[in-house]
Amino acid sequence: MKTIALVYYSGSGATHDMAEAVAQGAKTQPDIQVIRYRISGEDIQNGRFNDPDLFASLQHADAILFGSPTYMGGPAAQFKAFADASSESWSEQGWRNKLAAGFTVGGSQGGEQDSTLNYLLILAMQHGMLWVGMDMPSGYHDKRINPMGRQLGASGHTPEGALSEADLKTASHLGQRVATLLLSQFAAEKSPVAEIA
Repeated sequence: MKTIALVYYSGSGATHDMAEAVAQGAKTQPDIQVIRYRISGEDIQNGRFNDPDLFASLQHADAILFGSPTYMGGPAAQFKAFADASSESWSEQGWRNKLAAGFTVGGSQGGEQDSTLNYLLILAMQHGMLWVGMDMPSGYHDKRINPMGRQLGASGHTPEGALSEADLKTASHLGQRVATLLLSQFAAEKSPVAEIA
């Protein structure tokens, strides 16, 4: 059994809907368990994210997918608080070689959502994780999936307050892709961090 953890913040509920679509996509593969961690304001005390149980459980996940709405050209402060608090996991390289991916939602089609996905990518790289992007050129001719043509991760927009069916299919595809890679021989074996001579 492989475990995929979804760690995300959702203000309006749209990022939560995207996380649910990611989970549904992942569960189309056999022997996949999905664990959801929705960050809340109560997790942040005096500006610092505090949930040691979450970080303990993330050590055992095979993949971690990060999600945040795009606010003012970047991730939400609530998600950033979680990312900042992950420094202990970083110092121990506890997430090294785990698969990682990201998803975001914005109010417009552009809205600097790439900045949020880039932030999530850099967070994963800091942890020595292996980033999984999209694997489709769709969006150019076929608008039923990945209509914005982003390859860094899944993104959606909510001009009417809800995600489109195409955005939800894109998120589902990302979840399915991560699960498929976990079940293949592609995932890196856990190996010790190389010593510097």
